[in-house]
Amino acid sequence: MAVLTVVAVTLGVLLFTGNSDGGGTESSTAASQQRGVTPGEIGPLGDLATRTPGDPLALGAVDAPVVLVEFADYRCPFCAKFSRDIEPELIERYVDSGQLRIEWRDMPIYGEESMMAARVARAAAEQGRFWEFNRALYAAAPDGGHPPMTVDKLRGFAEEAGVPDIARFTTQMQSDEFDAAIAADSAQAQQLGIPATPAFSINGYPMLGAQPTSEFTNVIDTLLEGQDDA
Repeated sequence: MAVLTVVAVTLGVLLFTGNSDGGGTESSTAASQQRGVTPGEIGPLGDLATRTPGDPLALGAVDAPVVLVEFADYRCPFCAKFSRDIEPELIERYVDSGQLRIEWRDMPIYGEESMMAARVARAAAEQGRFWEFNRALYAAAPDGGHPPMTVDKLRGFAEEAGVPDIARFTTQMQSDEFDAAIAADSAQAQQLGIPATPAFSINGYPMLGAQPTSEFTNVIDTLLEGQDDA
């Protein structure tokens, strides 16, 4: 079993670290082919989308043809960069038109404060304010390093996000109510061999880091072409 785990992790690391070719002026199809993206097909990671109706940790239509699964840590500066610089354009270009769905996965790798932040975000999600909390936290993140996450600071982000019942929120954020779900996300990341955050699966095609926006749009456009041809 240990040998199988090592093999799986090694393959995952190769998948996630061996596909970054930077930006460029080539067409989306040509750029995506360098990543091994085949229009209309699920990539090597398999279909990771849950497509759960009403999932507060997801954005976009349940039946969107492309699903981007994000594995992230709230103390990760590159996760913050994705949230601030890349995700808004993906939402405007694809999510709002029903072409893309974004699903969040917790991968708290920077200690107990990252785990606490993951609990807090899920407590906000219980009151329909997950993405508002997510954006408030990342908007305040520094460009580098792993910012401290105190209880008061996290509660402040919740208030900024408009969480209505702060008393209920505080009780849940200090409990272990969400630990099993967070652990399940982390276990999935480990099984996939994800080496760092943020990491993404776009219809099963891996991407690591806050790559230029064009890297994401090239893959998404190619996959949408496959849908058009289906």
